[in-house]
Amino acid sequence: MRIEKKCWPEQFEGLISGERRLDLRLADFKVKAGDTLILREWDRRTRKYTGRELKRKVGEVLSVKPDPFYDEKIAKHYGFNVLLLE
Repeated sequence: MRIEKKCWPEQFEGLISGERRLDLRLADFKVKAGDTLILREWDRRTRKYTGRELKRKVGEVLSVKPDPFYDEKIAKHYGFNVLLLE
């Protein structure tokens, strides 16, 4: 399955350069190993996509407990996924 998501520039740079291989996402969508994740860079200031995209195969999905930087009610409802990108 193909899944498209927004990606902040800081995370996008780390992923495109190869410095990062993990992506933490709110688990509000279905994803499994073998899916294709398409990350579209999103500029928070202009509230528009930059035009840069990155496609990565999901190698592994690890579900984890809520973290305090998300709204507690939403985080408890969905949980989180850590995606290992190949």
